[in-house]
Amino acid sequence: MTTNTESQGNSLDIVKWGLVVIFLAAAIIGNHYFAEASVVARAFGVVIAFAIAGLIASQTEKGKQALTFAREAQIEVRKVVWPTRQEALNTTFIVLAATAVLGLILWGLDAVLLRIVNFITGV
Repeated sequence: MTTNTESQGNSLDIVKWGLVVIFLAAAIIGNHYFAEASVVARAFGVVIAFAIAGLIASQTEKGKQALTFAREAQIEVRKVVWPTRQEALNTTFIVLAATAVLGLILWGLDAVLLRIVNFITGV
């Protein structure tokens, strides 16, 4: 009995995803087809179609999992201790200085290797 319920839910999800694709395609094609209409009206229609597609997608198993993941990610982001402005600036300057020093080292190494190759090949 469980297998029958799972396959029924899976087939219903396939129908829902089909509706999502139809609504998204309708939004894109409708936006192109009604190119002469007001931009505001077309934008409103596209937003409504995308919202309906999103609502349908959120009713599927994968959609529910995505919403749960988004909620958990939002909770985790709230737990992050963000650096102060001064810490961010200091770190940025350290990265820039290290990049500049490494760039100069590579430039010097390239120049030395170029002279060695020129000496060996006689070019």
